[in-house]
Amino acid sequence: MIVERTDFVSVPVTDLERSTTWYRETLGLEQTGVGSWPEFRLGENAFLYLVDPTNLGQEFHGPHTAPIALRVPDVAQARTELEARDVTFLGETFDTGVCHMALFSDPDGNVLMLHRRYAPKE
Repeated sequence: MIVERTDFVSVPVTDLERSTTWYRETLGLEQTGVGSWPEFRLGENAFLYLVDPTNLGQEFHGPHTAPIALRVPDVAQARTELEARDVTFLGETFDTGVCHMALFSDPDGNVLMLHRRYAPKE
């Protein structure tokens, strides 16, 4: 099997209208899909796709707890911008010695991460 790229990441939500507004206005993501299947551009090669599980005959069983890492130019600056928009972060910004990471969640509790690698790959 050859995987060419990741096309989208699905994020389960309970209120499509509320979540669409949050991802578009709070995070400032470019919305590329509308209606019952809202989609947002994540950089050059992937999309974030909001899905109400009930539209697929399923139930919402809880949020994603493994973070979706959003690469940003400057984690501290992006964090400050989001905190000004009332986004609450899950603890302090991490410095792993290779990258900076700051965790937060969407209105349904799906975990997202601001991320920037600063050390060269070895």
